[in-house]
Amino acid sequence: MTKRFQVVGIGNAMVDVLSHCDDDFLVTNSVEKGIMQLIDMDRAVDLYSRVGPSKEISGGSAANTIAGIAQLKGRTAYVGKVKDDQLGAIFAHDLRAQGAVYETVLAPKGSDAETGRCIVLVTPDGERSMNTYLGWSEYLGPNDIDAAMMAEAEWIFLEGYRFDGPESHAAFAKAIAATRGAGGRVSITLSDPFCIERHREAFAKMLREDVDLLFANRAEIKSMYQTEDFDAALSAAAADVAVVVCTDSENGAYIIQGGDRWHIPAVPTTVVDATGAGDLFAGAFLWGLTTGYELETCGRMACLAASEVISHIGARPEADLAALFRQHGLL
Repeated sequence: MTKRFQVVGIGNAMVDVLSHCDDDFLVTNSVEKGIMQLIDMDRAVDLYSRVGPSKEISGGSAANTIAGIAQLKGRTAYVGKVKDDQLGAIFAHDLRAQGAVYETVLAPKGSDAETGRCIVLVTPDGERSMNTYLGWSEYLGPNDIDAAMMAEAEWIFLEGYRFDGPESHAAFAKAIAATRGAGGRVSITLSDPFCIERHREAFAKMLREDVDLLFANRAEIKSMYQTEDFDAALSAAAADVAVVVCTDSENGAYIIQGGDRWHIPAVPTTVVDATGAGDLFAGAFLWGLTTGYELETCGRMACLAASEVISHIGARPEADLAALFRQHGLL
């Protein structure tokens, strides 16, 4: 019997606020150039009030993945926490407009925290200075997980960044139990080496016991298995997880399943903004997998999707991904 959803994603719910400024604005507002800084709500509200004209685009790593699947007409849904405020409405609208189901209960208007946002300041040299306020996204908990929705998923996709939340581990455990109990499978992205450092034992336990498909990049997988030997890290991951998919920047990606291993070359492109490359890679791969394509084809779709998203500003696809796949003979 066909399940309602091919993939349900669980993770951060953020809005990216993209604005252009000069270097003097950064200095005047004490923004360190070219890095990502975590900021509190007061700082987020103040900085948001100071930026010039901005482009507001729904973000969040796993949410970008789900948006990619939705753009490909996949049956998909997302679970991530926002507030009943202006940016929360933007987040919900953008996901639903793509075709994804988004039913997470909004935090009430009167609550202290606000919808998470990343204020991205772009200077004339193209450098991006990011100021991230996690907001309500940080407080995703088991009460936000609809077990019936998880049971209707062929796959769930978990965002490693969410391991930092006070109740996120419990939320993931509930989602995994409901999905696996109904015959579904579990995928996860490691997200960030620093996140792995903070939660290595929890990641390791989940990989060994619950995960069917692992997404990571070179730095993350080496951090996870505490080795500088990339091949050794891949082998260690393959011993824990049935399918390992690891990106390696301009070197493409590697897929390992049992004794089989594929190298997928990167698609050459001019890099405008690398944000979202791994997110859209995972989205295209999961769409291909749940639509019935072989792993190698899924990898080629994923590299194409990643090349598309890094060719422009913003972490959501602008081109028709299905048309792109057809152009390259993959559909």
